[in-house]
Amino acid sequence: MVRTHQSGESVFRSILPEDIDWKPFPAFPPSARLAVVVGEPSKPGPYLIRVKAASGAKLMPHRHPEDRIYTVMSGVFYIGLGEKFDGDKVKAYPPGAVIVLPGDTWHFHWAKSGEYVTQVTGIGPLGLEYRNLNDDPRSS
Repeated sequence: MVRTHQSGESVFRSILPEDIDWKPFPAFPPSARLAVVVGEPSKPGPYLIRVKAASGAKLMPHRHPEDRIYTVMSGVFYIGLGEKFDGDKVKAYPPGAVIVLPGDTWHFHWAKSGEYVTQVTGIGPLGLEYRNLNDDPRSS
């Protein structure tokens, strides 16, 4: 049986930290960045992205249709569950922590103690819906 390769996985390659291409993402606040590492998140199939949020950045309550696995690469990742931002309900995850977030789970992030970088693995297409449209940078 011949098996086809996923997007970005047909040849051996390595991605070094200095090769990561951080870009603004329309659904993120201006102080957050996204880097596509492997795959095409906008299309069906597996993807691996990294998210970097500057100190103090908040991603207000939102959800994704796809299941996601977060790995904290650096900094402390604060995440809380629910449809309303509550800084008292965030839990801190140190580098190396892995968080499994089922699709359609309302949650929020906060770079409470400084910049963080997370690596996110999922099966696309990637989606992001804010609970309150006023919190969505795309609606500005």
